[in-house]
Amino acid sequence: MTKVLVTGMSGTGKSSALRALAARGHRTVDTDSSRWSRWEGSDWIWHEDAMTELLHAPGVLFVAGCKSNQGRFYPLFDYIVLLSAPAPVLMARIAARTDNPYGKSPEDRAEILANLAAVEPLLRATCTLEIDAAAPLEEIVCELEALV
Repeated sequence: MTKVLVTGMSGTGKSSALRALAARGHRTVDTDSSRWSRWEGSDWIWHEDAMTELLHAPGVLFVAGCKSNQGRFYPLFDYIVLLSAPAPVLMARIAARTDNPYGKSPEDRAEILANLAAVEPLLRATCTLEIDAAAPLEEIVCELEALV
């Protein structure tokens, strides 16, 4: 069955999209927890054993995350979907969110903007689909749901 990775920079709406997909009855996993990810030095990466087991399980699955080792798992996904939005959109969303403290400090915001410049082009080069995350959430979720 179909496995979809929803990736992108902080503030693109990965978690919001997964919550909406879960509300529609889809199986979802947000990898921003210690169950799926771990610190290696200063890098937050996926637990390889846990992710391999997850991605070999039967059924439709939407996974959200943006980790430096995610490319190792691309062969296990049917779609790699990049959510992208301009920096002002990301910064406004990060400032407004209440469920995640990342991005509140000037250092975090500088890191997010640096990642937008350096990491997003790498994700764009390897994704199978890019979705404009500045669009309404309902449109994004419908586009993701159409993949399965």
